[in-house]
Amino acid sequence: MNLVSLLNRVIGNRGRQLKKANEYMYWSPFTSHHKPKLQINTQTQKWHCWISNQGGHNLFQLFKKLKASREQFNELADIVGKPRQSLSSNREKVKENIVRLPKEFKPLWKSKDSIIKRHSMNYLKKRGITMGDVIRYNVGYCEEGVYSNRIIIPSYNSDGELNYFVGRDIYSGGMKYKNPPVSKDVIGFDLFINWDEPIILCEGVFDAMAFKRNAIPLFGKTVMNTLQKKIIDFGVKTIYLGLDEDAIDDAVKISENFINNGVEVRMMEFKEKDPSETGFEKLLYLINITNKTKFSDLMRIKLNGKTKRHMEIQR
Repeated sequence: MNLVSLLNRVIGNRGRQLKKANEYMYWSPFTSHHKPKLQINTQTQKWHCWISNQGGHNLFQLFKKLKASREQFNELADIVGKPRQSLSSNREKVKENIVRLPKEFKPLWKSKDSIIKRHSMNYLKKRGITMGDVIRYNVGYCEEGVYSNRIIIPSYNSDGELNYFVGRDIYSGGMKYKNPPVSKDVIGFDLFINWDEPIILCEGVFDAMAFKRNAIPLFGKTVMNTLQKKIIDFGVKTIYLGLDEDAIDDAVKISENFINNGVEVRMMEFKEKDPSETGFEKLLYLINITNKTKFSDLMRIKLNGKTKRHMEIQR
């Protein structure tokens, strides 16, 4: 049985293989765009439509959205195996956040030119955010309404559904951040996370985008229950902890918790104010030199009262 042949039948058109191994592009059934915009990795099962921003971490999600037949589901299971159960499919019925983007939201990558759009792009450029990042994360802005003069950074769950967003003021004229009045007990940028690889935990969305690889924004300094459970249940082996310099006490608590649950933690040290101001090259360097954090390291931080700057764990 051939997975690509099955995908061709379910999607309704033939996939074009990209230069990168196991990557295919299809005309997306979620949009009428004139170019193939549905990208699928047949090895990892990740799929993403670059126009509608729908996507997920396994092909069973895609087949469900496309209303595939039972025979096609069975054929998929024979090829790739049964899907790993996600937290969102627990038998217990959990009340989900109802979150929607502001009705005034405009995606930066396809909206008409305006003064606020130019100012938004300039702000993002200063923070090291590229047009590729803007497209990947569907970053937008609002010119009117409750979120006027704000950049909007959406977050999507593993099924490609909106689970949170952050509104950042670009003119420093009021509250720096204005976020939706819903629970933060969600997994930021879950759509883009590979749970089989090391994961980076950081405070904000700009920090996560600055890392440009497998980074989850905490929307604060605390690891919420949903994220903690998924990390442990999915057997994540290594976490890089990239909190701001003034959050060392929070970093110690998070590290202790995960180490107690058998997860390797590597605490990163930042000379600058936060990761988003460090620059990608320096972030990559820090990832490479940061060693495993041990209980003895955490004890020394506590005993020495290092609440502003943690010791040289990287040595």
